[in-house]
Amino acid sequence: MNRITSLFRQKKEQVLSVFFTAGFPALQDTVPVLTALQEAGADLVEIGMPYSDPMADGPVIQASNTRALANGMSVELLFEQLKDIRTHIHIPILLMGYYNPVLQYGVEQFVTQAAAAGIDGIIIPDLPLQEYEQQYQQLFQAHKLSNVFLVTPQTPEDRLLHIDRLSTGFIYIVSSSSTTGNQQQQQGHDSYFSRIRQTPLQNPALIGFNIKDQESFRYACQYAAGAIIGSAFIRVLEQADDLRPAIHAFVQQLRGAAEPLPSAPHRQTATL
Repeated sequence: MNRITSLFRQKKEQVLSVFFTAGFPALQDTVPVLTALQEAGADLVEIGMPYSDPMADGPVIQASNTRALANGMSVELLFEQLKDIRTHIHIPILLMGYYNPVLQYGVEQFVTQAAAAGIDGIIIPDLPLQEYEQQYQQLFQAHKLSNVFLVTPQTPEDRLLHIDRLSTGFIYIVSSSSTTGNQQQQQGHDSYFSRIRQTPLQNPALIGFNIKDQESFRYACQYAAGAIIGSAFIRVLEQADDLRPAIHAFVQQLRGAAEPLPSAPHRQTATL
């Protein structure tokens, strides 16, 4: 049990996960963005660890990686920024990034630091399934960290079931064989999403890549427990003059709600 598994036990649908890049738009914006997302009503947050070669990401997230690195963001600094977050952040948090920086940092050190900071899960798209199973699964389990795998339209059923057996938390359904922020229409993937939904999985699933607005969020929620927004949110951060109201408005628009911006950030002592 961690905050991710607890969330999905309590909430079965309309789960909203939001991705943003650490150290973007400015180096010290990581915690303020995270705080504003919790306040606005995001269910869980994926914090991207910037990398110079983010091969699964489209131009918007690539540009945020470049800017964050230029700002001086690193894995070590990210852990320093996150060390006190559980004094006021109670929603689940995942770190998302590529295997090379984690390997260079030291996988055991990375996992230990993540758990100490109160992180609940890790997404490493290019971590080989077999390598995780043979080398790192026990390490993740010992630190109560969910490891989230991605599946694509090309993932065969036997691999999907294998991923499900190794997973805790949720399975990340990549909506198309493309990069993040692509312009493909979600409505063309009904058979793919239906196949995943009809597979007897023990873990819930979230759909990501090209979820950008209320319409695409609601469409994805017909086939999964919820959806993940990334590139569209990065654009909001890039264009915002004031991050907090911009984040609040974006999340409320996705939800189809119109709740007023609270006068002060909500602070809650974390449990679990």
